[in-house]
This record gives sequence, C-alpha cells and structure tokens, in this order.
Amino acid sequence: MSNFYTSGSGNGSSNSSSFVSRRDIRASNVTGALPVVSTGSEERSYSGSFDFEAMLISLHEIFEHDRQVASQQEARRCGICYLHFLAGELHYRDEEGFYVCGGCERAAGKYRMPMLRRQQK
Repeated sequence: MSNFYTSGSGNGSSNSSSFVSRRDIRASNVTGALPVVSTGSEERSYSGSFDFEAMLISLHEIFEHDRQVASQQEARRCGICYLHFLAGELHYRDEEGFYVCGGCERAAGKYRMPMLRRQQK
C-alpha cells in the first residue's frame, strides 16, 4: 500500500493522475481523516477459491474439541499452538520448558524457542 493518495475524480482535469501526499489531504481537512475512496461497487468480489464459511465451521470444530479436552484433568496445553491435548499426546521440551504437540514439534524441528514462562511438568 502506498503513502500517497491518487486524486482521480474522473472529471478529466489535467491533474487527475497527480499524487497528493496524505499530509496535504489531512491538512486541508478539519477532522484529519482521509477521504473515503469508492471502489465503484458496494460488494467486493474475490477471484480466489477461499471458502470463508468452511473456515468458520472448521475453527468452530477445533475450538469445540479443544474445550472438551481442556475439561479433562490430564489435559495440558501445547506451548506453541496453545490447544489442549492429553498429557500422553504431548512431549515436554526440557530446554525451553514447555509441552509441544506432534504437529508443532514437526514444524519446529530442532529450532529452540525460548519462552517467557516455563510450563510445569
């Protein structure tokens, strides 16, 4: 994103493609706010295949499962992703002082991650 606002009112003036600094726009506006830039349509469309609803459903399922596991007495939290797992599913990293789940352990590999607070073993 640029630090410049392009004035383009579409009136065909000679300065329609000139750049105006944000500081100049704010100085000429009493509130200091930048003007609203219209995109031409009220609804944005994205060309990607991202499914927002599927992402929300997936997150809901993850957090629901996390709450179920967290309610169990032998549950511990992964020090990287912060999701709850049963103690047997986690590995305690003695050097850093936290538990790590299998997925985060594979992603972290041998990389050391110092923590501010150690988790109790």
